[in-house]
Amino acid sequence: MNPIACLVLILGLAAAAQSQVTGGLADVAIVDRDSGTSLSPHYYRGEYWVAGRPGARYSIEIRNRLGERLLAVTSVDGVNVLSGATAGWDQTGYVFGPGERYQITGWRKSDAEVAAFTFTDSGNSYAERTGRPANVGVIGVALFRERQAEAAYVPPPGPYAPPAAPNAPPAWPSAADSAGRNATDLAARRESMAGAAAALGARANSVPSLASAQPIAPLAPKLGTGHGEREVSYVNRTEFSRMQAQPNEVIRIHYDSMDNLLAMGIVKRPRSVPPAVNPFPASPAEQYVPDPPG
Repeated sequence: MNPIACLVLILGLAAAAQSQVTGGLADVAIVDRDSGTSLSPHYYRGEYWVAGRPGARYSIEIRNRLGERLLAVTSVDGVNVLSGATAGWDQTGYVFGPGERYQITGWRKSDAEVAAFTFTDSGNSYAERTGRPANVGVIGVALFRERQAEAAYVPPPGPYAPPAAPNAPPAWPSAADSAGRNATDLAARRESMAGAAAALGARANSVPSLASAQPIAPLAPKLGTGHGEREVSYVNRTEFSRMQAQPNEVIRIHYDSMDNLLAMGIVKRPRSVPPAVNPFPASPAEQYVPDPPG
């Protein structure tokens, strides 16, 4: 591959990386389906934001980064996109094969049909129309790894021990041994609890505080996700055993209109560009040197 082609490829990869939120298990991008472009995420006070176009259809594109299956329980405006229930981690979701990429394009209506996601004002959003307006404006993807089949454990052979005497009493630990072991266990437990408390305190101190933020009031109604037209979208059913009850990773993306993101200071307003000026305003576009008079 020649150097110019390599440069173009690197720039293309860099542009792609800027249009998605990269997690440890999966990449998530919000795609404007009408324009075909991925919305650039803006990182602000510990959260990701994207600017949607009112009226545009959009999709949630998820790419599994692992070499194993992955479950993505996905919510929009606090509503599960498959069942329509108020979203929870223990609910149903989409299963992605190793390295698989898929666009979730709407509210699942059946195994063959969805109602398209559309950016609309919050009053017309599906969540608010069903009486759940509290979480309008956020997309969540809870990711679960699959529990793998455990191999049968075969203990290694231990050292040879001679058989006990027929009438020998069982060897019980002495009171002194038990007291020492209990004291050691208690000290280790206290040390572990102190370490956990310190870690929780450090984590609490590292969480960005949003209480002090005083954003300017949005200029337009808040953006939500509507219940759009029906579209064909086929899925199959499968079984999935989660590795654990809590998600292995949660990716959260907020969205609103560009006007509102500018008003809240999430996106910086571009500096005004002065109009172009002509250094030779009295001259025509093309002119040669005229002959001298006489």
